[in-house]
Amino acid sequence: MGLVRNTNLSALLVLLSCFRLEFGSATDTITAAKFINDSETIISNGGDFKLGFFCPPNSTDRYVGIWYAAYAEISAFTVIWVANRNNPLKNSSGILTISEDGNLVVLDGQKKLLWSSNLTNSVGNSSAQLLDSGNLVLRGNTTGTIIWESFQHPSNIMIKNMKISTDVRTGKKVQLTSWKSPSDPSIGNFSAGLEVRNLPEFFIWNGSSTIWRTGPWNSRIFIGVPTKYSSYLEGFSVVDNKEGISYFTFSSSNESLRLNYVLNEQGNLLEVYSNNGKDWEVMWSSLRTECDVYGKCGAFGSCNSHNSPICSCLRGFEPKNIEEWNRGNWTSGCVRRRPLQCERVSNGSDGGKKDGFLELTMMKVPDLEDWSSAREENCRNQCLENCSCVAYAFDAGTGCMSWTRNLIDLQKLSSGGIDLHVRLAYSELDTTEKVKVIITVTVIIVLIFTGICTYLLWRWMAKQNGRRKTKMSLYKFSGEEKLGNNVNQVKLQELLLFNLQELASATNNFHQSNKLGQGGFGPVYRGKLSNGQEIAVKRLSRDSGQGQEEFMNESAKLKVPQKSSFKSQIRSGVWSEVNGKKLIGWEYFRWKERGKEMEMEMVFGLGANPPKREGVPKGKIGCNEI
Repeated sequence: MGLVRNTNLSALLVLLSCFRLEFGSATDTITAAKFINDSETIISNGGDFKLGFFCPPNSTDRYVGIWYAAYAEISAFTVIWVANRNNPLKNSSGILTISEDGNLVVLDGQKKLLWSSNLTNSVGNSSAQLLDSGNLVLRGNTTGTIIWESFQHPSNIMIKNMKISTDVRTGKKVQLTSWKSPSDPSIGNFSAGLEVRNLPEFFIWNGSSTIWRTGPWNSRIFIGVPTKYSSYLEGFSVVDNKEGISYFTFSSSNESLRLNYVLNEQGNLLEVYSNNGKDWEVMWSSLRTECDVYGKCGAFGSCNSHNSPICSCLRGFEPKNIEEWNRGNWTSGCVRRRPLQCERVSNGSDGGKKDGFLELTMMKVPDLEDWSSAREENCRNQCLENCSCVAYAFDAGTGCMSWTRNLIDLQKLSSGGIDLHVRLAYSELDTTEKVKVIITVTVIIVLIFTGICTYLLWRWMAKQNGRRKTKMSLYKFSGEEKLGNNVNQVKLQELLLFNLQELASATNNFHQSNKLGQGGFGPVYRGKLSNGQEIAVKRLSRDSGQGQEEFMNESAKLKVPQKSSFKSQIRSGVWSEVNGKKLIGWEYFRWKERGKEMEMEMVFGLGANPPKREGVPKGKIGCNEI
């Protein structure tokens, strides 16, 4: 019976404890009068976040923290903030309350202070509220002004709308700090935050040593992390408030997607997300390859994860310590093989030819850049005129960047990046290779052009040969030259084509009524073209034995009567040979001169009033008396 009573009493206590926990979760605010014990929590108004005491996995130590309310399992991915990271509770006697001076504090069962918001100015009657963003804020009750917030003191996780910032005036930074282990949220060795020297960059440090960097922010992306374009589109931004404070933040258009950045205990920054409220998946990590480690290949060494070995000296440089380099220890980097021109001049020797630049494409630019407002066309000259400048780069978002110190953390990217121009002595530039490339390209272009021209000429000649068999050609030859008896002296200038059908139609199929006479070449017919132009056509049969040469000779011998005002040789005629039938044609008309009626055979195509040419009298014709 006593056992039954004790069992019932225990069940009642558990029920009351659950009721008390649920009652405590109904509020999102803590005051001096309304604090929370170890077994209690508060929840944000939207129900997304909880604040209370928890134990990390595989640990009995108790901590005050904020975690996602939807996740029953506590882990380094779900706890977004921890208060007493370096002072855990050893039992469940702790409380979270507001102290008399207005600070938010964690106390143990003996009222010993384990953690405080650590405000130096006393604020009476303050209160703490857990917001729907996951930010725990401390307000002064008199004004309601936020005097402290957990987002300004993050742990190892950055969530959306949190600001990782740096104040260049005071040196104060808001940055992530890793856990020591998955079961120990105390501050680990690694930290991550924004660094603004000349251009903003995101860094990860191991103590004070840099182990990773993003490259400069160019108002759209971090140049050295081109693979995160989808995340950049989700609201990544770096903001300069013009008061010395710059901060990095991000947002998400998908409210149901939980997207966080977690700095794990190995110093790797992870992008993790969850859709179902239980499982977290890694989408991206900062240290994916050995080349992502800061300065892997030392000064003037370039890292390419697709090469073996991954490190190589830039052209014009050689390993500083060849033995270490061959063993795979590349941290000592590379040194120049030949001094720059300006260095030789400053040493009193002959300067020689000017230095030039080696272009490296798709690069994560080196650390410690200087910035100037120079335009792209002036960026190169600005570097060349400064003997201390060893490289330059230009990006539309950042402007002109230059480097006057050793080039550290160079990396060849598989996508993205920008072009880096490294200064070299003239003798180190591969001018011979450039000349070979230019010559090769020129020869290829010439060969292609020659081939095309040859093909087109062949096509044209083939077409002309075909036309000669089926068309009548008009040859226009110069009357300025003496043809003599040699047909080869005739100069052909133009070619007009007429088919036999057109001439047959013009002469009514060479009807006898249109026959004007008969000559050595053959019968002559009078005809009229479709445009009304009258012509005379001489026709030669197969048996005549005369042809093109006779036509040209005859044309060359035709003279205008000596007493006529037309005193030059005939300029052109019509020639055709179709199926062995040869035809000659001229423009035909009559006129009277000194009582004689004559037929005029004029250049076909020029008309009765041909255009006047320099040195050529108007109306050059040939004629036969009737």
